Amino acid sequence: MEKYVVRLTAEERKKLSELTSKGRGPAAALRRARILLKADESGEDSGWTDAVICDALDVSLKTVSRVRKAFVEEGFDAALNRKRPQGRRFRKLDGEQEARLITLACSSPPKGRNRWTLKLLANKLIELNVSD
Repeated sequence: MEKYVVRLTAEERKKLSELTSKGRGPAAALRRARILLKADESGEDSGWTDAVICDALDVSLKTVSRVRKAFVEEGFDAALNRKRPQGRRFRKLDGEQEARLITLACSSPPKGRNRWTLKLLANKLIELNVSD
C-alpha cells in the first residue's frame, strides 16, 4: 500500500484543532480531522502509524489511507469534506405526472391483483400516455 505523508501547516493544524475541540459538525468531518491531526508529521510527535490511528480512533485502515491520499492529492478541504455526487440524476416525472401516479397508486388495483406493483404502475402510466 502506498504511503502518503501528511504535513499540515500551522494554520491547518489550528483549524483542525478548533474543529475537534468544539466537537460540532458532521461526524465524518470530525473523524477525518482527528485522522489528519494524528497523521501529521510536521508536529512535535512525528505522526502516528496507520495501525495506531486505527486503534485510537476506531476506524479502518482503508479510511485512514483514503484520508491521507485525499489530503496529499486533492488538498486540505477535499480531505476534510465528503465528495459531492458525480452523476446528475434528472427526475423522470414532473409534478403533474407525479400527481397522476399518486392518484393511480391510491386507486383500487386491477382485477385479480391485491395491490399495485411498480411494474403495473409503470405499464398503466404508459398506457394512459402520462409518461414514456
